[in-house]
Amino acid sequence: MEQISEKEFNTYYKRYVDKALAKPLLQGLAEGMLETNDFFEAIPDAKLEYRYAEGKWTPKEILLHLIDTERVFAYRALQFARAENVVIKGFDQDEFVLHSNANNRTMDTLLEEYMAVRTATLILFSSFSESILQQMGFASDSPLSVRASGYIICGHEKHHIAILKERYL
Repeated sequence: MEQISEKEFNTYYKRYVDKALAKPLLQGLAEGMLETNDFFEAIPDAKLEYRYAEGKWTPKEILLHLIDTERVFAYRALQFARAENVVIKGFDQDEFVLHSNANNRTMDTLLEEYMAVRTATLILFSSFSESILQQMGFASDSPLSVRASGYIICGHEKHHIAILKERYL
């Protein structure tokens, strides 16, 4: 099991990091890509725009949320890897979903985008040395390491798939 200091991320993200530490980061990203793609491909068409309650996201919106969040955390990792004393503002996930247009897209185009983003994330994280993975910056007014960004991507994905299984399917 991988080890990571809780000083490398805001405690809010602990639930995501804990879900991802069972595997080395690159393995988790690679396996997660295949598992997530297969999972979303198997969702019946009738459920793709389903909401289990008022104001909740649809599976399409959740997939695009995963894509957007991965882009945000990969960008944070890139910034922290390439520069010193980096401070990045947070992002409003609800505003992103509101303006995502996810439900007007096909699942095929969403999955194509997901695979492209994850492939880019894998290549990016593969380029980082051990010392770069431990570099720190600040995002959303909290410390964050390069590697914690990667583990958050993995665990965040697992978190949302578990919710989809429990409440949508």
